[in-house]
Amino acid sequence: SPSAEVQGHGAEPMKMVLNKQHVGIKEIVPLGHYAIRLDFDDGHNSGLFSWSYIEALQEQQKTLWDKYKARITE
Repeated sequence: SPSAEVQGHGAEPMKMVLNKQHVGIKEIVPLGHYAIRLDFDDGHNSGLFSWSYIEALQEQQKTLWDKYKARITE
């Protein structure tokens, strides 16, 4: 997640978010021509996702997923 909650505020370390495998997307809200906001069914809706970020997630999906699984194992 690109959110400050996960990435860390300032000098704070990244935070692992677990047990979200059943969270779904409730609504996709377009923001002009540059981004979308995802409203999740757990109430989280403060993240903005640019089209370039969505594209990067798509291109790097396997690498990012493998890195996430490795961090969980640690």
